[in-house]
Amino acid sequence: MTFNNKLLGVCVSVVAAAACVSAHAASKGVTVSITPDKRVLKADDDVVVHVTVTNTSSTPQYVLKHHAPLGGEEMEEALFEVYRDGARVDYLGAHYKRPAPKANDYYVLQPGKSHKFKLELSAFYDMSVTGNYSISYNTKSYNLFSSSFDGNGVAKAESQQGVLKSEAVSIWIDGRLPQGTVTTAKATDPLPTAGGLSFSRCTSSQQNTIVNAMSAATNMATDSDAYLQANKTGSRYTTWFGTYTSSRYSTVKSHFVAIKDAFLNKPVTVDCGCNKTYYAYVYPTQPYKIYVCKAFWSAPMTGTDSKGGTLVHEMSHFNVVAGTDDHVYGQSGAKSLAISDPNRAVENADSHEYFAENTPALN
Repeated sequence: MTFNNKLLGVCVSVVAAAACVSAHAASKGVTVSITPDKRVLKADDDVVVHVTVTNTSSTPQYVLKHHAPLGGEEMEEALFEVYRDGARVDYLGAHYKRPAPKANDYYVLQPGKSHKFKLELSAFYDMSVTGNYSISYNTKSYNLFSSSFDGNGVAKAESQQGVLKSEAVSIWIDGRLPQGTVTTAKATDPLPTAGGLSFSRCTSSQQNTIVNAMSAATNMATDSDAYLQANKTGSRYTTWFGTYTSSRYSTVKSHFVAIKDAFLNKPVTVDCGCNKTYYAYVYPTQPYKIYVCKAFWSAPMTGTDSKGGTLVHEMSHFNVVAGTDDHVYGQSGAKSLAISDPNRAVENADSHEYFAENTPALN
């Protein structure tokens, strides 16, 4: 049976057919499957899965590398959904601020071709507790696939969120901790309380720059909070967060209350040791440490994709602050997201950054 016949065989009703076509469009015909290295593991075993990505379409597909590390790249996103005995297992890896993706950030998967790679998951998800684990590959982004690039080579965000999702597989782990143990950072780790700024692996010159960047970020957060506390709903809000609803507005307002408070009152540590080409990253469960990378140092102090804005972006990622994600990168993508999916926009870190930077200025 051909792929198209299988597709039609599944879509047996009008409603089901619409859902099926939508799912196929969201994946561009790219499928993903996973197979665990072992089905039963001991406490000291690494949890390894083998991933197969296949292009079932008739055209080449451009797949964003950090959502499908087809070229041997490291895992740098929450690419999996993991459940232990029905309870969600938190992703413990980093969230990065990247530039808007360009053509060389995509892997070209030719029609009918498959690519296989393996990933070790226990470094990114807490699998120390005994139990039955359900694991599926599940990643989404408006930049996940791209069909066009602008004159500067920047990928245009798709109007529909791209999805790569596999069937779930089950494994049993005899972990170091007994079944039922709660291990989430939010539940067990005490939050730091004293304010102030500290540094790790930063030169004196870098420290001076960060002090200025922190001041810029604090000013941006304070200005954003004042705008929202005044209940303004002008183009500044709608450009980055979409059509007004009281629920979404309340969410954004609460985010900037928390972001402003974090800059003013929480103990922020900035680490300068990152040599990646990105702007910065954080571990969402480990407030309030921000790792700045190469692109940070060449960014302007204020304005679009600035040093101050980068710190706002990263601060929004912490679960105890706003818990934002990276659904799309870049101003163009963020603007499109506000129109196509404002519910995602209020969860998107770059949308918060561009609202705070307000460049060019909007009312």
